[in-house]
Amino acid sequence: MTATMGEGGDPTGAVCEPTMHTGEGTYYGATGEGACSFDASPNDLRVAAMNMADYAGSAVCGSCVTVDGPSGTITVRIVDLCPGCASGDLDFSESAFAEIADPALGRVPISWRFVSCPVDGDIRYRFKEGSSQYWAGVQVRNHRNPIATLEFKDEGGVWHSVARESYNYFIQDGGMGVGTLHLRVTDAEGNVLEDPAVPLLDSQETPGSGQFPACTN
Repeated sequence: MTATMGEGGDPTGAVCEPTMHTGEGTYYGATGEGACSFDASPNDLRVAAMNMADYAGSAVCGSCVTVDGPSGTITVRIVDLCPGCASGDLDFSESAFAEIADPALGRVPISWRFVSCPVDGDIRYRFKEGSSQYWAGVQVRNHRNPIATLEFKDEGGVWHSVARESYNYFIQDGGMGVGTLHLRVTDAEGNVLEDPAVPLLDSQETPGSGQFPACTN
């Protein structure tokens, strides 16, 4: 399903991806930072690192999963990569792990699936250090669903797809334009958000003008 969202998006969208993943859960000293290049989030440590197979080259960064453990259920945001984890495994912050199991256990069986993140407000664009008219790196933040693609429109009206790096930035050698940028973001459900006047920044974050609809269970 493909839909173009207006400002704010619709409240609900396509059915969430139904696949249930199984593996083992562990924990580490998570801060919210990590391979996904997000900032530390000391006030929100419901976060986890994804195993290499499911990390998919950073495609799951910023997405949310609901996890069932031996003694509880929790929804966490993916912020990091766990290189040593087997397919299906998640590595949680200690406080998140404690919501699904006794930390003394260290390693427990889990099952999980992707869900929409309970975010407020619109998506945000974070420009990487050194971004300019000659080279630009853009990260999408505060999104309900996993990000699939990011594109920019050039002065001739042609759309260009931007490659995503394993550290969760879309990088365009040669830059995306001068002044304000015309960006288009598509989520994993096929929903599209288009922002025609995003200011080109360096090491800064700016809001978009809409949010993706939450997928339904």
